[in-house]
Formats: sequence, C-alpha cells, structure tokens
Amino acid sequence: MSLRERLQAALKDAMRAKEAERLSTLRLINAAIKDREIASRGEGGEGEVGDPEILAIMGKMVKQRQESARAYEEGGRLELAEKELNEIRVIEEFLPRQLSADEVEAAVKAAIAEAGASSIRDMGRVMAVLKGKYTGQMDFGAVGPKVKDLLA
Repeated sequence: MSLRERLQAALKDAMRAKEAERLSTLRLINAAIKDREIASRGEGGEGEVGDPEILAIMGKMVKQRQESARAYEEGGRLELAEKELNEIRVIEEFLPRQLSADEVEAAVKAAIAEAGASSIRDMGRVMAVLKGKYTGQMDFGAVGPKVKDLLA
C-alpha cells in the first residue's frame, strides 16, 4: 500500500470516528501534497508526486510544527503548543522510523564511500546519496555538518 493510499484510508477512518483534530491534520497533509503536485505541473512535470516527495513534505511539516511549538511555549501559549505537538504525532505515524545517531554516522560514512567523495567539493554528491536512501529518516540540516567534518 502506497503512502498516499495509507493517508486516504486514515482520512476516511478519522471521518468515521469523528476525530476532528486528526482529520484536520490529515487534510493539511493532503493539501500540502496537492500544492506540490500543482507546482510540479506548472514546471512541466507529470503532476503526481511519489512516496519520497510525500515523505519530504511531511518531514518539512514536522519541522515547521516543532518550531511553532517552541515559539508558542516561549510565548506562554501552552494550548497552542500542545495542538502543534498533537499534529506532529499524527504526521509521524506515516514517517519511517528516525535513525539513531550511530545509524546516521554509519549511513554518512557509507554514502561518502559510495559517492567516492574525497573533499568538501564532493559534499553535494554525498548529500544526494543520503537523500535518495534516507528521505524522512534523518534531519538533513543536522547531517550536513557531519558530512562536512568527515570530508574536511
């Protein structure tokens, strides 16, 4: 079952169970996917986005909600922070398990070897390998400095 089909099934289940918050979050995910499809059609693409792109969209959504929750907590708006954290939990149901620090380190070293990288100039190739294999499983913003350290 593809990720899109799982999302649609979860959306229908949330409607039947009258779970308003879950339904709202699932609709946000679908809206983000449709936005990406519309944008890709405008760029001359085929319009359908695959599972890797959907995982990237959801990863970005989680990151946005983490930042919002942090800002709400700092501002003393705990009920809004809680709402953002609940949305994160719903989105993460569809994301693959996040890699541990040791697994990330091993994946980075394997990607460097696979790309034949020897200097910092090869960082783009290493990141491309990582994104191809581990989309949704690691935070690429945090991985970038590790790749840089290993290539330096």
